[in-house]
Amino acid sequence: MSLLSRWDSITLKLKEETLEQQQVFKGDLLNVWRDRVKLPDGKESHREYIRHPGAAAVLPVFENGDILLVGQYRYPLRKAMLEVPAGKLDANEPPLQTATRELKEETGLEAAHIAEIGSYHPAIGFADEIIYLYAAWGLSQSASNMDDDEFLTHHRLPFAEAIELVHSGFISDSKTIICLLKGWHWWQKNAPFPVKG
Repeated sequence: MSLLSRWDSITLKLKEETLEQQQVFKGDLLNVWRDRVKLPDGKESHREYIRHPGAAAVLPVFENGDILLVGQYRYPLRKAMLEVPAGKLDANEPPLQTATRELKEETGLEAAHIAEIGSYHPAIGFADEIIYLYAAWGLSQSASNMDDDEFLTHHRLPFAEAIELVHSGFISDSKTIICLLKGWHWWQKNAPFPVKG
């Protein structure tokens, strides 16, 4: 019997029961909670975590196999990072709509085709955030519409070169790493058009 077929019964032995919830911080983006929980052995403990609305990231792929990444200053790290276009989900906004909106806002690109290539949880130890990942192609340029407090640079480069930047450690942002690697894998299997290796 495979691990996946047994996973539901295994997780029953790990489940923690919420006894009490307390919101300790409410911000524009993040909400911090401290809950009292009952552990699988019956003892009690506390869990501190962040509730996040979720996000979507999109990998724009041009017909010649280039991709577009954005440079953005990330204040917590005090440095500029090279990233895929991405942003948080607005209230009741489907992730595909977020990806489409962020692609246009951050790059000025519109896509004739967008495919979901996966999702992941970037910080399972302290947040409930999920990031939905997309690949976009059939790109056309229009005007970007960045937020007032958003400053970005645009960097078009071969897909394979971006993968090398992941492996060299230059790209260290998790959503960008996972979007590039999942995008590369998805592209090799689904190939809307060839991309050089």
